[in-house]
Amino acid sequence: MSVTESPMYPYSPGLEGVPAGISRISDIDSDRSSLQYRGYDVHDLARHGCYEETAYLLLFEKLPTQKELSSFKELLGKEREVPEGVYQALSALPKTAHPMDSIRTGFSVLAAFDPDYTSPSTDHEANLRKAVRIIAKAGTMVANGHRIRQGKSPKKPDPNLSIAGSFLHLMSDDPVDSYTELVMDASLTLYAEHGFNASTFANRVTVSTLSDLYSGIVSGISTLRGPLHGGANEEAIKMILQIGEPSNAEAWIRDALATKKKIMGFGHREYKHGDSRAFYMSEVAKEIGRRKGITKYGEIADTLERVMKEEKNIFPNVDFPTGYAYYLLGIPVDLYTPIFVTSRVAGYCAHAIEQLSNNRLIRPKAIYEGHKNLKYIPVQDR
Repeated sequence: MSVTESPMYPYSPGLEGVPAGISRISDIDSDRSSLQYRGYDVHDLARHGCYEETAYLLLFEKLPTQKELSSFKELLGKEREVPEGVYQALSALPKTAHPMDSIRTGFSVLAAFDPDYTSPSTDHEANLRKAVRIIAKAGTMVANGHRIRQGKSPKKPDPNLSIAGSFLHLMSDDPVDSYTELVMDASLTLYAEHGFNASTFANRVTVSTLSDLYSGIVSGISTLRGPLHGGANEEAIKMILQIGEPSNAEAWIRDALATKKKIMGFGHREYKHGDSRAFYMSEVAKEIGRRKGITKYGEIADTLERVMKEEKNIFPNVDFPTGYAYYLLGIPVDLYTPIFVTSRVAGYCAHAIEQLSNNRLIRPKAIYEGHKNLKYIPVQDR
């Protein structure tokens, strides 16, 4: 019997299902397909609130009053601009650099410009101030990083817009209509937080060494960079574009099932009966298609969802509708995961602050299966 099979060493590959800490930030109920941020259902937050309200909730552990929300939005607007030194660093990157590498670099450089740069990592008030700046500047760095990569100059953000509206404004010179902004805002709210996922856990591991918030953010982004965590919305829209037309969808999906192809945007380790975030995102994604007179992506989605449920009882995750929603908004596909960062930094910051408020170094044990007690042989005798 190997050590991994011994009852003395309980082990779950990938740490699946293993509690790694106690948190008050979010709760995933797999059986009920429910996700709550600090006790509030994510659908209510996405449908009736806004991303800024969600970010406030994650940071300050309560929903803001109207006055608090207005002040928070004003503060985010004031903090939205990015130091010129960050843009210089992004300009020095090759134009072939992936946008995820750009935003990771952006946060690494931004850290040294933070007014609280020298504050101890355990300074709670300084961490909250850092978190506000991180949340405010993330979308600016993603959008202007894209402009720099295209050989354009960074565009000055409008402090009076929402985070969703500001990002869309920086991406395009065209006016942003209210429903387009609503779709972007909904995606940011739904992506803002999701428990001890790989990137959030990496963020907590980093700050548990008493490193700073920015180091945690960079660790989170680096982890999200991998295709097993981030990028699913990009692959989902590539799949839909490959299908092309609604008339092709059923034959395509049935052939994919028969030949065991990977079908992107379906299933989630945490949900047995469907990703709770996908429900509302599907609704707004299909509605933006109707408003733009481009319904074929929603129709393709309907067919894929129906067949996957009939044949496999597998449901779409949030990345599936977000993929075609972003495409309908005219967002370049390689920016989908960086937009995830724009949203998830609120969750990263909340987790980093929670970790540091009652810190213990995260240092798990490994199960050793290698050789033991080998005799050293001098190099000349080997």
